[in-house]
Amino acid sequence: MKNFRPLRAIVTAGVVVGVLDISSAFMIWWQRGVALQRGLQGIAAGLLGTKSYTSGIATAGLGLALHFFVAFVVVSIFYLVSRKIRFLTERPFVSGVSYGIGVYVVMYWIVLPTAFSTFRHRLSNELLELAIHICLIGLPTAFIVRRYSEVPD
Repeated sequence: MKNFRPLRAIVTAGVVVGVLDISSAFMIWWQRGVALQRGLQGIAAGLLGTKSYTSGIATAGLGLALHFFVAFVVVSIFYLVSRKIRFLTERPFVSGVSYGIGVYVVMYWIVLPTAFSTFRHRLSNELLELAIHICLIGLPTAFIVRRYSEVPD
């Protein structure tokens, strides 16, 4: 059973983080009057460009798949690094907050500006996204990976 712990940690954390993060996106889109399909197509637009908005539900599905792919990559990186740096599982609160900030910086200062030439920073959006990355990505990742890193009695 111990051989499956890494896979269980990554799958569990990836699903939880993916669901929490996309749920926050759904809430933000709803508040801003953006249809869910259009929001998901917007994720796919990072890969396909503006043609993602003309391909209907298929590109919305691709956007959702890309979202979960990114969530699994984020969790996998944390898991792999935590195998070498024990502090990450010994202090999940500190490491989760720090990792959430790190993921935010990579996403909002490198990935999004690179994928979308029209991407602009807005202070009100930045604070919300930083909070989301800390609370819904970093902390769940750190605590779930810690849970699966502990040796059962």
